Amino acid sequence: MKILASVCAVTTVFAVLGIAPVASAAAPTQECSLLYNARITFWAMTCSQPGEPMIGGFAAWRNVPIAFDQVDTGSATVKAANYVRLMPNTATSSFSPNIEIGLYAEKTGKTTHTYGPRWMEQAAGGGRLKAITAGVNPNKPDGRNHTYMTLRQDTGDQWDILYDFNKVGSTANQLKVIGGNTNRIDVGLEVTGQTFIDVPSIGNRLQFMTGNKVWQKVVTANVARSVTLPGCSTTQKPPNCFTVRLTDSSEFTQWSVSKPRRQAAAVASPGMTTTPSLHGPSIHGATLPSTFNGVDQHALQACMETDPDSCLTTVPGLSECVVTVRICNAAALPSGGSSEGDSARADISSADIRTRAATAFDVPGNTLSVESPTSPARAGARHSEGTKSTDGTWTVSSTSPTPGLQHTGRLFDGLVARYCAYTGALLEACWGEPCNTP
Repeated sequence: MKILASVCAVTTVFAVLGIAPVASAAAPTQECSLLYNARITFWAMTCSQPGEPMIGGFAAWRNVPIAFDQVDTGSATVKAANYVRLMPNTATSSFSPNIEIGLYAEKTGKTTHTYGPRWMEQAAGGGRLKAITAGVNPNKPDGRNHTYMTLRQDTGDQWDILYDFNKVGSTANQLKVIGGNTNRIDVGLEVTGQTFIDVPSIGNRLQFMTGNKVWQKVVTANVARSVTLPGCSTTQKPPNCFTVRLTDSSEFTQWSVSKPRRQAAAVASPGMTTTPSLHGPSIHGATLPSTFNGVDQHALQACMETDPDSCLTTVPGLSECVVTVRICNAAALPSGGSSEGDSARADISSADIRTRAATAFDVPGNTLSVESPTSPARAGARHSEGTKSTDGTWTVSSTSPTPGLQHTGRLFDGLVARYCAYTGALLEACWGEPCNTP
């Protein structure tokens, strides 16, 4: 689909989106502080309000080695997440339905943890989550760049989710995009159990798509921040501090954030590297085609390594592909396996899964039904995609009220979640009404 350039074309798109007569932009300082503010979880976030129709969001950063202390933390939640969150319509609340996609790492045992990308949709009646298995080494901290994107569908009010320029899912419960100052896009780092985590600097690049299908950077004046740990300094030392920096002139260029553990960093998992290798691009061992769905694949791989936020304008065929075919990166096709398939096997028990789910969804452990990977009852178990459960996963369900995975002060009826049998990683989940959607 070509970028609309004429005034008539722009006006047509605005009419379809139901744009208000006057759009206003401003840094959403109050809303940002309200959403990212809690006693147990800490954030280093930016919140941007372009003040015009936003029909796409884009972010990019490298897979850095998030490390955890190899100690027993009991049932305490210890995790880190770096994500981009798009709120298509915040007219009614700062906690309106939204789309979140990013990189997540969580401590699962004394010496084990999970690591990988996923996306989540928060809706008025609940929410759902899905791990992402596509991409090149999605669950390895190898220093490789990855891209995270949401694009509004051409018809209706829903959005497609793209990881490394390939579609990995679609929303089902988002609100209509309207004009004025009701659109927002956030990016940054979230940590829980910060005393046990070391997160090196993550450089977040951010863009948004306007109503006439043009990618733009956010004007710095429209960017607010919520940093809920003190800045690291000679008097405020790790582990209870963030280091943050917004690189900009008049526009948002990069939000760099880290959460150091101490001067002697936490022990990382064996085999981690920070130097990616792109020699001889391939698809699961096969040589890449020169062109795939109209996209120059060799140009795309080179761009992903050096400057991924420029790929949409510099790689031949990519901008057209992402808004039409939306399977554009031949090197990042789904592998068909779990995002944790290459991780070390953990000793996961029913009690571990019950505790993990009870903590994540804030429900009493005795209200959870836990089905093992080999349970006969698994054949009819429901989950967030409305299909039967598969081997290799634990299934957890409950009818108790739950806030889901985003604590907004609301409760929803019931949940279903699936965890990897080998690592305990959360693979998919739903809470509230989305659990009943086929």
